[in-house]
Amino acid sequence: MQYMLLIYEDEKNWAKMSEAEKGKVFSEYGQLSDDLKKTGRYVGGNPLQPTSTATTVRVRSGKRLTTDGPFAETKEQLGGYYIIEAKDLDEAISLAARVPTARTGSIEVRPIMKI
Repeated sequence: MQYMLLIYEDEKNWAKMSEAEKGKVFSEYGQLSDDLKKTGRYVGGNPLQPTSTATTVRVRSGKRLTTDGPFAETKEQLGGYYIIEAKDLDEAISLAARVPTARTGSIEVRPIMKI
C-alpha cells in the first residue's frame, strides 16, 4: 500500500539553523531517501519552497480567488513529502519516525486512495 508522509515543521526553526546544521539535516534526508530506494519503498518525494512562495486557490460562486501564502496560519508548515510503499500502517509509521524532521516537527502519515 502507498502512504504519503507529509513533513511539517516551523519554518522559523529552519531559518535559524546554521548552514552546517542544514547540511547535516539534508545529509540525513539523503541517507533516508537512498535507503528507501534501495529497499523498494521509495515512490517519490520532494522538499517544498517556503510558504511565502505559496498561492492558495479557491473557487466561490464560479469565481476564482487567489491569495498569497498558505490557506491557514499554523505553528508548523508543510515543508515536503515522501510517497512510500509499505506493507501496512505500522511499517509506514516506522518509516515516518526515521524522517529527520520528526525530531523537531511532525510527520503526518496518510494512506493514498487508489481510484
